[in-house]
Amino acid sequence: MAQTVFIDGAVGTTGLEILERLEGRPEFDLVRLSDAERKDAECRKTALNYADFAILCLPDDAAREAVALIDDSSDTRIIDASTAHRNAPGWIYGFPELVGPKAVAGAKRVANPGCYPTGFLALIAPLVRADLLPRDWPYSVHAVSGYSGGGKAMVERFEQDGDIAFRAYGLSLEHKHLAEMQRQAGLTYPPVFSPAVVPAFRGMLVEIPLPIGAMRSAANPEDLRSELARYYVNAELVTVHEDVPEELLLRSDAPASDRLDLWVLSDAAGNASRLLARLDNLGKGASGAAIQSLNLMAGCPELAGLKL
Repeated sequence: MAQTVFIDGAVGTTGLEILERLEGRPEFDLVRLSDAERKDAECRKTALNYADFAILCLPDDAAREAVALIDDSSDTRIIDASTAHRNAPGWIYGFPELVGPKAVAGAKRVANPGCYPTGFLALIAPLVRADLLPRDWPYSVHAVSGYSGGGKAMVERFEQDGDIAFRAYGLSLEHKHLAEMQRQAGLTYPPVFSPAVVPAFRGMLVEIPLPIGAMRSAANPEDLRSELARYYVNAELVTVHEDVPEELLLRSDAPASDRLDLWVLSDAAGNASRLLARLDNLGKGASGAAIQSLNLMAGCPELAGLKL
């Protein structure tokens, strides 16, 4: 018997992609609301309490309101793609490669990771856990994303204004991903985060520069790469590369992907390193991550419906 799924916020960028990925899967029966019903709190409440799974693709405040509409006695299991519950008690962080597939599979409430934190945490968290990088270092993160990560307003802005070549933002140094990055990596300080948007619809590069020679307790770059390769040896979506590419590109017409590619690059002496992650901000960074968690929670093959 098919399990029911209600996507609350299925008209946004993330929700539309999740909807598209689920429409052809017979193991799920989608609960759909008309435009008028979506705006009716009672209709939404009924759908949220009826569905086996509710996927929230909403702004933070609306996601909190949606959770409040679900009765305590309801069996509905939630995947929240917003920032609202990523550090909240009682929620499992929806990054199976970091928290373990069983933790996600058994959860009633799962918080989707942010797109930038996915790249940052994939690189930093295993190395900090293995004591190969210090918890108390003031890490920096430089990252660029495709404009789809900014939602409908940013998509319209980039597609209507052909003059935008690069958009730096988060200039107040108070980006909403900072708490998530710090907590999930177990760091003493939040990183200094420099995000930007480029004129590509999807795709993301996340970089963490490491001045190894100046760090009190950091392993050499080869040991860092070896630990990441060991950690992700059974993670089918994650590849730790051994090569040193001449360049890494984000293409404006890149297809959807749920893969996560990692590199540890260094100078010849091993005194400086660049940790790099490349992913699709709408794939492993958003919609694909929600589908991966849904698969585990519903007892389906983990990679079903993912773009490999």
